[in-house]
Amino acid sequence: MLSLNDLSQFVAFYKYGTLTKVAEIYFTSQPTLTRAMKRVEQEFGVPLFARGANHIELNETGKIAARLAEKLLDSANECIKQVQDFDRNLHTITVESCAPAPLWSFIPELSEKYPGMTISSKLSSDLSEIESKLESDLCDVAILPYPVEKSGLTCRKYVEEHLSICVPPSHELAKYSELTTDIINGYNCLLASEIGFWADFCKRKLPASKFLVQTDEFAFSELIRESTLPCFTTNLAMNRFGRDLSSRITIPITDEEANVTYYIVTSFSKPQADR
Repeated sequence: MLSLNDLSQFVAFYKYGTLTKVAEIYFTSQPTLTRAMKRVEQEFGVPLFARGANHIELNETGKIAARLAEKLLDSANECIKQVQDFDRNLHTITVESCAPAPLWSFIPELSEKYPGMTISSKLSSDLSEIESKLESDLCDVAILPYPVEKSGLTCRKYVEEHLSICVPPSHELAKYSELTTDIINGYNCLLASEIGFWADFCKRKLPASKFLVQTDEFAFSELIRESTLPCFTTNLAMNRFGRDLSSRITIPITDEEANVTYYIVTSFSKPQADR
């Protein structure tokens, strides 16, 4: 029977042309490689090499055999990958969330409940895509800002998040005790990256505003401290980060969309993450 390791060395010989080079790649000796080439030739049952004094090369049949062997190796590697992916999936709970905040508490809860499982999470601003992945079993748990009542899915209320804007006392908006996005629209703001659907919310509700998006947490904190640009926070984020907002006034945003209830949605096919 053909050995995948022998075939791999056979294909390498086809690519590199010398046993010396293949020996270097596989950390083996030329005599060992020569025996592997003989085994491959015996399994095919036809001559694959043109041999001369201290020289060996593939004949035309050998070249065809090497190209077909390469395809076989690709198929074997794909087979191994699919089996490994399947086994990994059995031991992995995959969570897709529309926002980062609910993950801060939900991921530790899952880890505590299922210490033998790997918890994988992903942030997405595309709510319909999250639902689609859940229904297609491409994720085990979805965290969405609305309830989902569909056959085959179970849904429960999880946590609430309320958006606020933070401004220096000297800022024009500081006179308000609460705000709407209609009033904020037109003011340039600081914005953190990787905030899920909140980024779409800000850009959609504040079309006349420009955003200085920060990917570095330290730089973001420094800009909050040194600049007069408004920034955003939520009730869940206030205690999460070490940002000093004490020098700023925090004003709640009263838009209905700025006050969100998150729901944990799971499929019946994989209910373990929600039990």
